[in-house]
Amino acid sequence: MQTPVAHVGKNLRLLRQRQALTQAQLAEKAGVTAATVARCERNERQPNMSTLAKLAKALGVPPAELIEEEK
Repeated sequence: MQTPVAHVGKNLRLLRQRQALTQAQLAEKAGVTAATVARCERNERQPNMSTLAKLAKALGVPPAELIEEEK
């Protein structure tokens, strides 16, 4: 079983790619740096709740969708 942070990276990348956004575009929409998006996607950084909420809002999904395991 993967840790929740592992799901964030995978889910974040999948949702971003489905919307045809670059990491830089998502970062701009979310008000975070492109480096933050990249580190989150690579599971090098666990986003805090504020960052998670910003990313989810920018992607138009509830924050829970970023941390849920794929079904």
